[in-house]
Amino acid sequence: MSNRPRLLFTPMKIGNLTVKNRIVFSAHLTNYAEDFLPSERHLFYYRERARGGAGLIITEEQSTHPTDHPYEKLIHAFHRKVIPHYKRITAAVHAEGAPILAQINHNGGQGSGMFTRLPAWGPSALADPLFREVAKAVEHEDIREIIQGYARVAAYTREGGFDGVELQCSHSSIVRQFLSRNTNHRSDEYGGSLDNRARLLREIVAAIRNEVGRDYLISVRLCGDELIRDGITLDETVAVAKILEKDGLIDLINTSIGTATQTLYMIEASMRIRPDYALFIPSAIRKAVRLPVIGVGRIKDPIQAERILNEGHADLVGIVRGQIADPEFARKARENRVDDIRLCLSCNQECVGRMGLNRWMGCIENPATGQEKKYGVGTLQRVETPKRVTVVGGGPAGLKAAAVAARRGHQVTLLEKENRLGGQVVWAVRVANRAEFGDIVRNLLHEIEQLGVAVKTGVTATAESVLADKPEAVIVATGSVANRAAIPGGDGPNVADVVDILSGRVKPGRRVLIVDRLGFHEATSVAEFLAEQGCAVEVVTPTLYVGQDLGVTLDLENWYRHARRLGIRCTPNHSVLSIDSGAVTALHNYSGQMVTFPQVDTVVLAIHRQADDGLYHQLKAERTRAENLLLQVREVDEDMYQTLKGRVPALYRIGDCVAPRRAHAAIIEGERAGRAV
Repeated sequence: MSNRPRLLFTPMKIGNLTVKNRIVFSAHLTNYAEDFLPSERHLFYYRERARGGAGLIITEEQSTHPTDHPYEKLIHAFHRKVIPHYKRITAAVHAEGAPILAQINHNGGQGSGMFTRLPAWGPSALADPLFREVAKAVEHEDIREIIQGYARVAAYTREGGFDGVELQCSHSSIVRQFLSRNTNHRSDEYGGSLDNRARLLREIVAAIRNEVGRDYLISVRLCGDELIRDGITLDETVAVAKILEKDGLIDLINTSIGTATQTLYMIEASMRIRPDYALFIPSAIRKAVRLPVIGVGRIKDPIQAERILNEGHADLVGIVRGQIADPEFARKARENRVDDIRLCLSCNQECVGRMGLNRWMGCIENPATGQEKKYGVGTLQRVETPKRVTVVGGGPAGLKAAAVAARRGHQVTLLEKENRLGGQVVWAVRVANRAEFGDIVRNLLHEIEQLGVAVKTGVTATAESVLADKPEAVIVATGSVANRAAIPGGDGPNVADVVDILSGRVKPGRRVLIVDRLGFHEATSVAEFLAEQGCAVEVVTPTLYVGQDLGVTLDLENWYRHARRLGIRCTPNHSVLSIDSGAVTALHNYSGQMVTFPQVDTVVLAIHRQADDGLYHQLKAERTRAENLLLQVREVDEDMYQTLKGRVPALYRIGDCVAPRRAHAAIIEGERAGRAV
């Protein structure tokens, strides 16, 4: 792109607020709360994105009522003690030149009494499909209390220095539940017609406006389509937007799609869903109202964002995962450094996935996410005395270590035995719906090229050859290899591992049995890959269902849809014991029954790999030998000892050659090693 985006960096007035650009860091959960209060981690997290150039920041939800506690680390904004924490966060963000809104919400029936020991509140006495707890249908006095709670928390946010509030009326909100025919079965003035179902929203907005005055920004985030039976439709959302505009009490409309339980996989869509997939919602709303509208949904880069604005689909763009992966997204776009942006993979492994596991949010590509104080922009200091650093292994771990070490000013050489860089990622992206995962390598390759890392491919490193170059530090990132011996008969002629298949080293027969002990993309991706080539594929796994770990990354539903279309057979709860001449023997986990899978042409193993750590142990042995010799020298000559000591290279081991894991571990350990040398 020869010129930086024009519309994306055009300031815009929203209510009494002017934003410097159209890039919004929209609300999303982080699990950074401590004792139900905003934490220092929040402060550094939001400040980093403000410093990176975001035009507007919207915090994660702040709870408005004690009956609302669907997950452990929800911020309890209904206590005044949040205000000092608010002041610290808003002051830090404002110091970087960005406005910040607080999202306020009550999750309603999308919650439980597990934490509160109180009934969940909802418009009707229904059970949410995920939480499975029948809500109490709120009475009129409860509704008044809900409205007062929103107004009270809005006042706290103003006192805490925010520039406005956003009402979450979208994917996980009691307000959305009132708006939806699916969850609102009331027969009073809050149920039935759309005007009645929108009554609670309008009364909350009016109460907030009465509490905070006209010069405080109010945004409303609406769900455009719940994607469920009798759910909210786009026509209804457009009608609600018109009602809100006519009332004249709000300043901004944000958008969303799906619900945070039944159709969560469409809210934070993975790379299986095309970019721009939710743009039809802001596009329709914007045609119907004059209020500014935010569009969201897998907006990955500034070029795409500029096109959205140019085509009139939205006035602003919500970019969350893109700014989680690269907090300097906006600044780099403004400075016409689009190629330098660390593109989000939409893999959902460390952001959405960690949320589902009740952990604080991270990022597979950016170890600083959630740890900005320690690893954030500006914390990487250049060394006074550069070292000669050799990195062995060109997968994600080695590439990250090389990039970080080079950024610190070291002279870095990267050795890779293959004729290309990227490690196992090179093969993973051969599956069409996993292609974007390749950005993890492309981003790192661009970085090491910019930093001048010396790359040597097709080089089989030995301890002797590595030490011959007299490095002052060696980082071993030699990865892992298949462990076919883990299953008796796994080294047979009709057995392959997933890399054999994806790389094309092994051509499978027509009838393929995939043995899955990992529960993640390795087996499910290869199953798709082979089924699309016409193979009859069955996946057998000891887990409760095939692709069990795909749930936390929101890939499960769409994988099963595709698998059914392809005719992939799924056999869970079976542990494979042996492979013999095409016959596979397994144990049914619960009945103890032995089962045989006969007449299999090819068995594909998606099982745990083993560390390729031979070089590390050779280097470690050489280092130990050198240190022992040094101790002998020290006994006779301290000066010579000190001179020779500096010639023994520091040694680090990272990634799969420590223990085979997923890519996030490789990136984190690459960061640590690059900082340590």
